[in-house]
Amino acid sequence: MKPFSYVAPKSLQEAFQVLAKASGAGQVRALVGGTDLIDQVRQNRRTPSVVMDVKRIPEMMRLDWIPGEGLHIGAAVPCTDTAAFPTVTELYPSIQESCGLVGSTQIQNRASIGGNVCNSAPSADTVPPLISYSARAVIIGPRGRREVPLETFFTGPGQNVLAPDEILLETIVPPPPPNSSGHYLRFIPRNEMDIAVVGIASMIVLAPRSSQCTQARIVLASVAPTPVRARAAEAVLEGKTITAALIQQAGEAAVEAAKPITDVRGTIEYRKELVKVLTRRTLGLCMDSLGRKV
Repeated sequence: MKPFSYVAPKSLQEAFQVLAKASGAGQVRALVGGTDLIDQVRQNRRTPSVVMDVKRIPEMMRLDWIPGEGLHIGAAVPCTDTAAFPTVTELYPSIQESCGLVGSTQIQNRASIGGNVCNSAPSADTVPPLISYSARAVIIGPRGRREVPLETFFTGPGQNVLAPDEILLETIVPPPPPNSSGHYLRFIPRNEMDIAVVGIASMIVLAPRSSQCTQARIVLASVAPTPVRARAAEAVLEGKTITAALIQQAGEAAVEAAKPITDVRGTIEYRKELVKVLTRRTLGLCMDSLGRKV
């Protein structure tokens, strides 16, 4: 393991100074929970010159709901706090579900959605639900602030659009549409502390007092270099009355977006079959939550 400096700024201005000074000499990596980062540093997969603990920066610990604007989740807010936030439990069930799947309880008490996002693993559990709700990443650095749709944030396994002198400030999740529901499921080889072989987040919107789908978002994890939307499956549902047969059809169509690999956790064929199964199950859960039986 190569040596690095540790800093813990207490303000965004201090963080900007760290980023500005270190960007020319080496890489700065933000630390929240450190579950992935420390292991990557030990294996020399990441070789930062500075590790910057961001949990002392007040703006990065923000967890707030603003009516009409949405949910603000600071990049350093622990998954435990996010999952317990009343607005999340009421309006964003898939986000709550995914937060409860990030490692153990001890890890969830320190790790954050922001860390999960910035680690940018294709198997990240919290990412598909966020994309299904059209979340945006707020990125800051010495050169200013910008927002990026989370759907376009990821560029490859462990890679994203962050520049060397930028960090994630927060994720903004718009209010969910009326008559909508979202759920997340993953398949893992064992009950706890494992990486998703496949993960699926589904979100559907129904017309008032009917089972007609007006909008659908289905996002896949662990089946491509980045999280991907199953647009063909969404098209199967939108504008139609959702039935068991239509859900079956959507599961088949979801496979079109999957570009999985064979590894120690599963084969290509196995992952494609799981995409079908988990798509059907998450859609069924959404319909149940909306009081519609299929």
